[in-house]
Amino acid sequence: MKSILSILMVFFALVGGAHAQEKVITGQVTDRESNLPLQGVEVSVLGKYKSTRTGQDGKYSIKAVDGDKLLFSFIAYQKQTVKVGKKTVINIALQPENQVLEEVVVTGVKGVAKMNDVSYQVASSSPGIMISRMPVSMDTESYKNIDENAFKSPLKDPLSTFAADVDAASYSNVRRMINAGNLPDRDAVRVEEMINYFQYDLKAPTNGDPVRIYTELGVSPWNKEHQLIRIALKAKDIPSAQLPASNFVFLIDVSGSMYAANKLPLVKSSLKLLVDQLRDQDRVAIVTYAGSAGVKLESTSGTQKMKIKEAIDELVSGGSTAGGAGIRKAYDIARQNFMKNGNNRIILASDGDFNVGASSDDDMEKLISKERESGVHLTVLGFGMGNLKDSKMELLANKGHGNYAYIDNISEARKAMVTEFGGTLFTVAKDVKIQVEFNPAYVQAYRLVGYENRLLAAEDFNNDAKLGGDMGVGHSVTAIYEIVPVGVKSSIIGTVDPLKYQDNKNAAQGTLNGELATVKFRYKEPESDKSKLQQVIVSNKMASIDQMSEDFRFAAAVAELGMLLRNSDYKQEASYKNLVARAKAAKGKDDEGYRAEFIRMAENAAVLDKR
Repeated sequence: MKSILSILMVFFALVGGAHAQEKVITGQVTDRESNLPLQGVEVSVLGKYKSTRTGQDGKYSIKAVDGDKLLFSFIAYQKQTVKVGKKTVINIALQPENQVLEEVVVTGVKGVAKMNDVSYQVASSSPGIMISRMPVSMDTESYKNIDENAFKSPLKDPLSTFAADVDAASYSNVRRMINAGNLPDRDAVRVEEMINYFQYDLKAPTNGDPVRIYTELGVSPWNKEHQLIRIALKAKDIPSAQLPASNFVFLIDVSGSMYAANKLPLVKSSLKLLVDQLRDQDRVAIVTYAGSAGVKLESTSGTQKMKIKEAIDELVSGGSTAGGAGIRKAYDIARQNFMKNGNNRIILASDGDFNVGASSDDDMEKLISKERESGVHLTVLGFGMGNLKDSKMELLANKGHGNYAYIDNISEARKAMVTEFGGTLFTVAKDVKIQVEFNPAYVQAYRLVGYENRLLAAEDFNNDAKLGGDMGVGHSVTAIYEIVPVGVKSSIIGTVDPLKYQDNKNAAQGTLNGELATVKFRYKEPESDKSKLQQVIVSNKMASIDQMSEDFRFAAAVAELGMLLRNSDYKQEASYKNLVARAKAAKGKDDEGYRAEFIRMAENAAVLDKR
């Protein structure tokens, strides 16, 4: 009996000793590539019935003893095991899987369903529940093919026409790829969006016009025998207090593909920055979509910021992606709360990976073309990596009288939602178009750098039914043309044999009047359907590189990087070394550090580019 008691005493002593050694382990789990916190990571003690999940900030807390092994598991990430030692703080950076993400599709019961202790939002109200798993490729990003603009002769094509665009999504997306150690897909590089990512030192119009135009002529840095024309538009500035009241609808993708830290968690943080900018007269509704669309928050006054933020915090991801249904629902809500003479705008936050109902690019174009007649504008915010549908997001913004930004981190969110709040969300001129007529007396050939997705036929310029680009408060648009002057022998423009059936000698040769080109632009007031026309002359007076303005030199460096990243057929003598040197010399005032960041990105790209 004594021996049995002794054994029990030893047993309980050992158990008690084990409990005495138990300690609280805390830490944070992040994405190794983006360094963003991961919410919902399962942290468990191997061999024991103990587990927890990380919170919105990626932090966790769990009890364990020395020698225990902690297992960190998260969908679409490689599992990681760590042995508990003397440290009580264990931070983990999980590596994303390279191939497959499992998207959980939940249908049937309205509310919240659980699968393996993970909550998924269910929008349907029909009885019963069905949960299935669908493999989703982690490398299915899509970009619209870009056929690069070639040199044209003003004798045959005297007019160059395009929609002035202020989208800047390509720049931040390219930055994301380079920061991850990869050169971007060439079709992800839209040179005009890289140029227009930056603000330039231009004076806003003071005569009541919503837009003012500037031009400048200088030497091409990548071919000293060529010239560059810079055309810049500057929209008027309006103090925030004087901006019209806003009827916002946040349209948020909460499907399974938005589960990663740089998707829905970043969407939440980004939109809460915007909520902080709301005024008492502004209103916000929240529409979400996964397998179907639903209203998360009815239109709510900007005075109730905490209520709006709480609704945002409650969002969870799960399900397929009925993007078309979400867009229709958002337009319905926007129309129901329409503000006459106000700013009526949908803000779509998604990776663009629609897979239920109307989902193709053609489907989206038809849908948006119909809905935009309501007077509601569409701003598109792209998030995430691996399955980003850039082509669809750009199309939605272009057809929806709006703009497109790619948000890869909280700093970019602050730029779009705070620093450039008015420019992103308040239109002062719509359907802005530019048309340039070149004088063949001075111009042998010309090439528009970028804007391939925004080209228009010459007759579209005067046709008010044809869409142009939109400009927001204080925004600027910059376009660059490369010019081959008359008399310069340039193999890059090619040659054409003399025509057999036409009189080659009588072709128009232009007029030696000192005018290199005439730049015209059209725009509409936000509430008008009739455009207004302005024009300026570009004189044939070229500045040397040193005489070009700081902004012109910096914009040319950005264009040069874009051509190198695309491995452009027209890059000629472009070089990373030279563009970095010029960008440093032309950095100018850089309070936000965006230009310094560009210089670092160009230096990193030079290291990566082994072509």
